[in-house]
Amino acid sequence: MSAREEAFVLHQNEDKLTQLIIYDVFTPPVASRIYAYSALASYEAMRFQDSKYKSIVAQLRGFGPIAAPEKGKKYNFTLAATQAFFTVVRKVTFSVDSLKGYEDRLYAKFKSGMDDSTFARSIAFGDSVAKVILKRASTDNYQQTRFKPKFLGSQNPGMWRPTAPDYLDGVEYCWGTMKTFALDTSSQITLPPPPVYSEDKNSTYYKQNLEVYEQSKTLTQEQKDIARYWDDNPFVMEHAGHMTFANKKITPGGHWIGITAIACKKTDADAVKTAQAYALTSVAMYDAFICCWNIKYQTSYIRPVTVINDLIDPNWLPRLQTPPFPEYPSGHSTITRSAAVMLTHLFGDHFAFQDTSDLRYIGMKRDFKSFVQAADEASISRFYGGLHYKNSVDKGAEQGKKVSEYILSKLKLVNP
Repeated sequence: MSAREEAFVLHQNEDKLTQLIIYDVFTPPVASRIYAYSALASYEAMRFQDSKYKSIVAQLRGFGPIAAPEKGKKYNFTLAATQAFFTVVRKVTFSVDSLKGYEDRLYAKFKSGMDDSTFARSIAFGDSVAKVILKRASTDNYQQTRFKPKFLGSQNPGMWRPTAPDYLDGVEYCWGTMKTFALDTSSQITLPPPPVYSEDKNSTYYKQNLEVYEQSKTLTQEQKDIARYWDDNPFVMEHAGHMTFANKKITPGGHWIGITAIACKKTDADAVKTAQAYALTSVAMYDAFICCWNIKYQTSYIRPVTVINDLIDPNWLPRLQTPPFPEYPSGHSTITRSAAVMLTHLFGDHFAFQDTSDLRYIGMKRDFKSFVQAADEASISRFYGGLHYKNSVDKGAEQGKKVSEYILSKLKLVNP
């Protein structure tokens, strides 16, 4: 198997996972957990193909040691990485049967090209890596966040409450209690409080609602396209008469996993660099989600649609469907900037690319001159869509940037 074919296998593995996440409609925070653990498993097996790459999990919180392969023995590390990846995926997702056909074909291809002992040894090594990753996953507080009472917000002025059209309860309101990977705590990256609720038309609070309302009425076609392009909302519900159905799309994290794939392919990155890029981008987004959600549910800040309907225009609706969780800060802004900072570190500051991540879902693609430019556009898209205040997208971007900068200051990625 050539170097390009090895990298292709890892890209296909990630793409199959994205399809599974879409099918099962995982929430964006939970999707980030799935991407992170599976990508770390893949990398920690794959990195032994090139001795210059350092372990990532050895520098993160709560992981046990990864045992090295036996010296003098032959391994196929792409096979080991695949086995580690899917062993983790099978434990952290639901519809694993949908992967069986793909896995069977892939393993048959591996087996046809190597002796039985190398195949078995590589599979066993992948399993040993996955075991370490899954042990950490069992202690990250995820199970404790399941089956909690619903979060329905508050009717108090300025506090979040469920929004139209389906008035769903708050999603993943305990996510701020999850154990971070690189950050010490979920509250490590702080933000100033958002403007205080006020019905005074001269107040900062009222003016930020008026800004969202007025912007919605003057959107250019380009701004409308930007809002639609970066929606990435797996919660969108369509209503036709008495029928209600969901339009399945990639999550914000899945979009940036797609951008990671584009960067790797454009640079012809080998399998180890590819695995590292997926792992680091996923870790950055996972920690960013936890920090963001911690503040979201501490502030429980009301959405523009609620305030505008109450104070300005009872018939107004945002261009995009408001996702079911508090407003401050913008989750899109936080995790997209965290991903952009990480990818900039890996691939460069002026990395031009065409983003085709959403092409198969909404038939759109866009061109960018850098990862940060893409993140900036994703961030402002939430303001154009009427989902967030301008202050909230700006502060979210600040938070995401600080998350990745801290991770990069903490990790050593390659040996001297």
